[in-house]
Amino acid sequence: MNPIALREDSRRIFRDRREAGQAMAELLGHYRDQSDVIVLGLPRGGIPVAWEVAAALDAPLDALVVRKLGVPGNPEFAFGALATGGRIVLADDVVRALRLTSEQVRAVADAEADELARREVAYRDDRGPLEVAGRTVILVDDGLATGASMFAAIDAIRTQEPQRIVVAIPAAPESTCRELGAMVDEVVCATIPSPFHAVGASYWDFTQVTDEQVQKLMSTPTTGLAASATDPVRAIRTCAIGAPAGVPSDSELDDLIGTANIVLIGESTHGTHEFYSARAEMTKWLIEQRGFDAVAVEADWPDAARVNRYVHARGDDNTAEEALRGFQRFPAWMWRNTVVRDFVGWLRDHNDDHVRADEPTTGFYGLDLYSLHRSMNEVVRYLERADLRAAQRAKARYGCFDQTSNEDGQAYGYGAAFGAGRSCEDQVVAQLVELQRKTSTETGADPIAAEELFDAVRNAWSVRNAEQYYRTMFGNHTASWNLRDEHMADTLDALREHLHGSRRTPKIVIWAHNSHVGDARATELGAEGQVTIGQLMRQRHGAHCTTIGFSTYYGSVTAAQEWGGSAIHETVRPALPSSMETLLHDTGAGEFMVRMDTGNAAARALGQARLQRAIGVVYAPGTERQSHYFHTRAADQFDAIVHIDHTTALEPLEPTGRWSAARAPETYPTGL
Repeated sequence: MNPIALREDSRRIFRDRREAGQAMAELLGHYRDQSDVIVLGLPRGGIPVAWEVAAALDAPLDALVVRKLGVPGNPEFAFGALATGGRIVLADDVVRALRLTSEQVRAVADAEADELARREVAYRDDRGPLEVAGRTVILVDDGLATGASMFAAIDAIRTQEPQRIVVAIPAAPESTCRELGAMVDEVVCATIPSPFHAVGASYWDFTQVTDEQVQKLMSTPTTGLAASATDPVRAIRTCAIGAPAGVPSDSELDDLIGTANIVLIGESTHGTHEFYSARAEMTKWLIEQRGFDAVAVEADWPDAARVNRYVHARGDDNTAEEALRGFQRFPAWMWRNTVVRDFVGWLRDHNDDHVRADEPTTGFYGLDLYSLHRSMNEVVRYLERADLRAAQRAKARYGCFDQTSNEDGQAYGYGAAFGAGRSCEDQVVAQLVELQRKTSTETGADPIAAEELFDAVRNAWSVRNAEQYYRTMFGNHTASWNLRDEHMADTLDALREHLHGSRRTPKIVIWAHNSHVGDARATELGAEGQVTIGQLMRQRHGAHCTTIGFSTYYGSVTAAQEWGGSAIHETVRPALPSSMETLLHDTGAGEFMVRMDTGNAAARALGQARLQRAIGVVYAPGTERQSHYFHTRAADQFDAIVHIDHTTALEPLEPTGRWSAARAPETYPTGL
């Protein structure tokens, strides 16, 4: 439940230049079938990208040879560029800083002019250059750093008096994109990594393009192909499976789940009513029709344990709403809402019926690790019942945390990470080791005693990993993210082992955000080393897993404006034009499911890198692109996606005045 603020880091986004070109073609779709359009690629690297663009737009392709002018002694560092016709563009600040003389500049330019002339002959063969005057020219490269080569290309083309100049780049720094925007009619920068290290950092495969590859592409026609190209919207519409209110039919769900005993169901926000409701309905089906044994949620262990006691008719709570009162930490609305309340009430009734029929019941468990102090209290409380001396030892060890106030794990982590306070790592590990030495033989055949011991051990694990998490969160973001998702995956596996007993392999359904249940290897976040529960479950359990994601195009959401803030009823803006959500919206199907596990046409369309929206507990519409979008290959990320075009805000059990005041009739966008 971290506030999701996805940064534009230097991450590998495109498989190769071909995929980058396909992504650029979608962004340039408004130029398709315009007879005056020509596409010019900057060799060598820009040609594979430009070919895909030209083929998709049914436009002719040509090469615009530009040579980088490298600093003497360091040729990879450019001080300018040379284009067709002898046009030179210099980076004046670089020339001045390096004190390059006019003789040095001329010598480098003369040498590059010879190479430029050679390439023009090699790439065009006997063909002359395309006519540019009066036409729309789309200039394409595989990426830019300083932009010197593109600036030279623009200068060279402008002298030929085109009607319009468009620059299309898969990856470039924001400063370069802005500078280009002031020079031409339109700039399309697919990604803007920050900080920007190198063009190749945006590609998995950035192998150097050869002259032979350029020659082959230049001799391959790009016109007359668009009619046979796959329309992704049509492909998805053809494969769409009806899912009223986000719930596919029993037969479709049955076929999707197959033999899986781990089903992960996501959400693209932490505050959308339809996601929660559809997920609850699917889970009821899994429990009733497939005999699922547990619901494991993105929530803290002790809070969910209170709910688990209630659904098994144990504990002091008399209603589902009372059982959910353990969820007090921000963001309480994630679990203290009307949908979860109704589901917990249903689960209690279901279990009561099964107890009367002497049939297995279904539990409710938490996976997260934020409960540092609450889990410590639960460990001590258990030991006070089971072993008073052990309880005293636990109190002494956990007393290390007395320097910080209750529930202030971040304060502890800050102090421990920067030397302003003690580290309690040794103490929490020692306590976990001691508690783990207790075995099931101590509980005998009493299932409740075994459940209580398992609960205490998981709380001790939560303390151990939370201590490490809070120390890590002030350092490397990837390390802290991975620690959290690995903790959740390990908790799932421990729960599977605990529930196994003498019964069949346990079946568990997981509720968490898309960014956790989806496979990180199919996202730009995975390129920097992040892992997710979905990835770890696939790696550990293979075909026994099924993953379902959710998406929406627009509507409203319950979220905070800042971490720790109160719940607000926010308007969700329509998704960005180049996003997966807009692609699904454009089908006009409304509420539907798309299977990705069958390799159908929709899966192929969603196998391309696209932006995907992720709204956590904080929604920042003012910086939505930077805060809530990241690149993914949805077909590799999920087994299926359920799209609900228009969604509404989740209703908290205790809506604040601000939430209620903002809950007006939905007239967006006309009422904006």
